Amino acid sequence: MTPSQLTLGIKLRDDARFGNFHGARNAEAAGRLSAALGTDDPLPVVLCGDEDTGKSHLLQAVCHDAEARHESAICISMDELLPSGPGALASLEQFPLVALDDLDRVIGDPQWEEALFHLYNRVSDRGHRLLVSMREPPAVAGFVLPDLQSRLRHGLLIQLGTYRDDDRLRILQARAEQRGLDLSDEVVGFIMRRAPRRLGDLLAILDRLDDNSLQAQRRLTIPFVKSVMGW
Repeated sequence: MTPSQLTLGIKLRDDARFGNFHGARNAEAAGRLSAALGTDDPLPVVLCGDEDTGKSHLLQAVCHDAEARHESAICISMDELLPSGPGALASLEQFPLVALDDLDRVIGDPQWEEALFHLYNRVSDRGHRLLVSMREPPAVAGFVLPDLQSRLRHGLLIQLGTYRDDDRLRILQARAEQRGLDLSDEVVGFIMRRAPRRLGDLLAILDRLDDNSLQAQRRLTIPFVKSVMGW
């Protein structure tokens, strides 16, 4: 592996684990993923779902679990690889677990698909495991290389659903609790009524409120939330 490749890979978020993957909507899917990784079956795993359904969280959770078993793993966003070209996939098969996030970024590009196909074969030859995330199932994702599509179609497909409001509420409360924030039901309700529905935006709001409450040494009250967010 070259020095540039050694720098690849997402720094795993400490809170991106199976234990804090909250929300009832995708709990069963997370359980299926965790169970599959406890087997010796090297089939690839394909996580499918719209943006903001927890795909990246689960890929990182898988890598955390691998590291807990003293196995090396790498989690990479395809956005990170794009500037380096398809050659960036070389040598990744040395990791017992390779997780590629947002595969949609390169679907439809013949050179990238060929490089992914060869990576799949190298990973498989070593008995290692490949996980990928994408929006649509492989059968309808728009691959131009039939062999790559076929390999992924025969993997384990795990579909994630869009979070409902009660899931977003629970996730927000759980994240606040992890940070030691006192978030009353009244304040949570106020935030939920005004915040965008996208979970990522909601959690970004919590990050902003947390930073401002620390700086101002203020509790998260409705007047304080209003003043920070301009609501």
